[in-house]
Amino acid sequence: MPSSSKQAGLPGSRAPTVSIILATFNRLHYLRSTIASVFAQSLHDWELIIADDGSGEEARAYLQTLVDLPRVRLIWLPHSGKPAVARNAALRAAQGEYIAFVDSDDLWLPQKLEIQIASLRRRAACGWSQTAFVLIDACGSAIKAMPPLPDGWILEKLMKAQTSIALPSVIATRALVEHVGGFDEELTTCEDYHLWWRLAAQSEIDCIEEPLTLVRRHDEHYSDDITCLEDLRRMLEKVWRSRAASNLDAVLQERRAKVAAALARSHALCRSPLRVLVTLLSSAPYSWRYGKWWSGAVKSTAQAFAPQRVLSVIRKYRSPSRAKSGARA
Repeated sequence: MPSSSKQAGLPGSRAPTVSIILATFNRLHYLRSTIASVFAQSLHDWELIIADDGSGEEARAYLQTLVDLPRVRLIWLPHSGKPAVARNAALRAAQGEYIAFVDSDDLWLPQKLEIQIASLRRRAACGWSQTAFVLIDACGSAIKAMPPLPDGWILEKLMKAQTSIALPSVIATRALVEHVGGFDEELTTCEDYHLWWRLAAQSEIDCIEEPLTLVRRHDEHYSDDITCLEDLRRMLEKVWRSRAASNLDAVLQERRAKVAAALARSHALCRSPLRVLVTLLSSAPYSWRYGKWWSGAVKSTAQAFAPQRVLSVIRKYRSPSRAKSGARA
């Protein structure tokens, strides 16, 4: 059972404006900077709820130093390996009007909360918000500034993968998050993506074009491509079964077909022919209308079953033509 270092909901206590949800597991070399960026916020009316997913001794020792700070609450959990489990534990303890999310390796600029919440309060139709963000490397150097983000009703753009939402850029009203049910604990990955889809089906999103969030990319992320694609396929199946966006059925089915083709190719790269066949056969009933699924099916089947020597010869003779087509693009 999870244990909390402080009691929630004390009589007479005033709820903070925003509850900050931070799920963590080790990665202490990033965690310190993340928490420092929270304490550097120009808006001070917040509570930080840290849900620790069974970290090791070093990280736990650091977190223990935060226990007595007035705006920090610790929830100690047995290790599950599922961020959704940790985040939901923190959500259940949250008391703020708004919920903000931050990962244990990302950073906020100092005015992030202040600007974002002020904008949300000006736009009554929006129950959630995102900021622009910059990708940074393990050392904190900028890799890429992401393109401008859309606002308003964005569910169709999410379905078509035309926009990307970074978890630490999001703030939502607690009422909206509770209405859609928080994170799906059946998913190991894509649990945040699934939540964005459900929020987008219920409310317009407010967008802050200023890049107030820094999202770190490094080699210590917990999931691999196949796990992500499997969970994405599972998530899309849940959305399809829910009929929550029946007006976008054609868009959803095409996305499911593309994900199935990508998963088959990933299994082929791992030389797992049985998994290639299972993926293709199970997705065929909803994918056979889409040309990209067929091309992916042919390529992945050939790659999975052809002898390695044959594949090497094919790649050798295809390389010049690829170079020419790349020059023409």
